[in-house]
Amino acid sequence: MILTTTNSVEGFSIVEYLGIVSGTAVNVQKMKFTFNMQKYYSGISESILDVKEQAMQQIKANAEKLNANAVVGIQVDIELTSSNYVAVSVTGTAVSIIKK
Repeated sequence: MILTTTNSVEGFSIVEYLGIVSGTAVNVQKMKFTFNMQKYYSGISESILDVKEQAMQQIKANAEKLNANAVVGIQVDIELTSSNYVAVSVTGTAVSIIKK
């Protein structure tokens, strides 16, 4: 499965557009009260990476349900709320591609 933010895949032709797919994941950032801002931002960064990976796995699974072998035009939206929730939403177009 190829996942890309571009609208095409180098060396491949899109033969069929199968539909829009998405994946969403939410996590609560475990807050540790500290005066070390580096540790605070490091924890947020790690949480975002974990949640983004979960959302990417969902978009991949949803594309596979449509018999797609790639998702193009992926857009990633990351939201960090004031109550320390990390929400990631990814959306793209499931396609069937063949090598040129």
